[in-house]
Amino acid sequence: MNLYTARARTLATCLSALAGFVDAIAYIHLGGFFVSFMSGNTTRLGVSLAEGSPEAALAADLLVTFVVGVILGSLTGHLCLARRQPAVLVLVTLLLACAAGLSAADQPLLAAVAMALAMGAENAVFELNGEVRIGLTYMTGTLVKLGQKITAALLGGDRFGWTPYLFLWMGLAAGGLAGALSYSRLGVGGLWIAAGVAGVLAVAAARMGPDRREPDLDRA
Repeated sequence: MNLYTARARTLATCLSALAGFVDAIAYIHLGGFFVSFMSGNTTRLGVSLAEGSPEAALAADLLVTFVVGVILGSLTGHLCLARRQPAVLVLVTLLLACAAGLSAADQPLLAAVAMALAMGAENAVFELNGEVRIGLTYMTGTLVKLGQKITAALLGGDRFGWTPYLFLWMGLAAGGLAGALSYSRLGVGGLWIAAGVAGVLAVAAARMGPDRREPDLDRA
């Protein structure tokens, strides 16, 4: 991640915040299920199966839907090549707008499907050669990297190499807080805000230019 430009890292932090915002709305609305944090849904699936709960079906549906979203995002990026980032973000924008519209039409489950598709697709923004270089909707790997980079700094390495990972995590946390506050006032209608932000980020990505300092060497 340190080999990405400052503008690209800022975009990644904003997208992480967007994921936190959407996930917080979904978590509250769905009663403890996620549309971006699939580790949580996997745990819910296991617990629900053990308890014989019908909630296992919802957890499984969200897991499958998220993977389908990743596929859609990856295909979009592959087809659009050099315009990969803005194209994927346009897809995310449309899916979030669909989620907001479906919720307004009193179709909460279909809205959840659209949200999970959007969050899966978002992870293709920083995909290169079939590999996700910056995870935007999950933070376990980011926190591991944060710890590793802090250790490296303590041992005499890059003093500030850990900061991009901290900012990425802070983006998700801040987005989650904003999403919860938005839900308390607007309900699922807060997704219109998310769709608008995704659209703005699509425009920003289109104008950003190359996102990496050394296109063939990212190891983050």
